[in-house]
Amino acid sequence: MLKPLSNRVILKRIEPEEKTKSGIILSASSKEKPQMAVVIRVGPGKLMDDGKLSNMDVQEGNKVIIDKYAGNEITYNDEEFLIVENDDILAIVE
Repeated sequence: MLKPLSNRVILKRIEPEEKTKSGIILSASSKEKPQMAVVIRVGPGKLMDDGKLSNMDVQEGNKVIIDKYAGNEITYNDEEFLIVENDDILAIVE
């Protein structure tokens, strides 16, 4: 499994419905990158000047909202993941 370093978080995007509520099927080109994701793994935190690790705002399993263009997309074991910094996470969905 992937293990994030520093203040990084590994996410898996939550894909939106292929179809609108009224039944219209969306083409691949009309879809935007999903901004909702689930937290897969959380790094230990960033090493601060005082030698302590910064607190991470999320935990594994949290649903989060991220900036559209945040992070780096990677493929690992034929699955798509996104690696972002803790600060790129805009909100936790409760």
